[in-house]
Amino acid sequence: MVDENGEQVGIVPTPDALRRAEQAELDLVEVAPLAKPPVCRIMDYGKFRYELQKREKSSKKKGHQTQIKKIRVSPKIEDHDFNVKLRSIRSFIEAGDKVKITLMFKGRMITHKELGREVMDKFVAESADVAKLEGDIMMEGHRNMVMTLMKK
Repeated sequence: MVDENGEQVGIVPTPDALRRAEQAELDLVEVAPLAKPPVCRIMDYGKFRYELQKREKSSKKKGHQTQIKKIRVSPKIEDHDFNVKLRSIRSFIEAGDKVKITLMFKGRMITHKELGREVMDKFVAESADVAKLEGDIMMEGHRNMVMTLMKK
């Protein structure tokens, strides 16, 4: 048994341990039930649970869930539109998220996949200081070229 001050008392019969806990107006909590003999502690169980929940909540706040942000572009993207998309990509990457860029070919554009590849390579080159390419640039389905950028 361990008392309320954290000092080891030794092996104590259960009725005596319960009596000590009542005298201290605290709870007798079994800490290690599988130990031989089982280890009990005199503590305020409500306060213990409250602090445990508080620790779990603060650890959840500190963690950041990585999301995959999606951006859709076309092979005929203009310079201004490209720069706007690039700014979005940079802000998403700096926030710790991944960015999936989907380049959609419409109509006869599919015959010029090299134009789409150039746009994708330009995104990779322009964001190289904050992001790196995860995997490779590949075709998804018949009309979409896809790549994922992640934080360096």
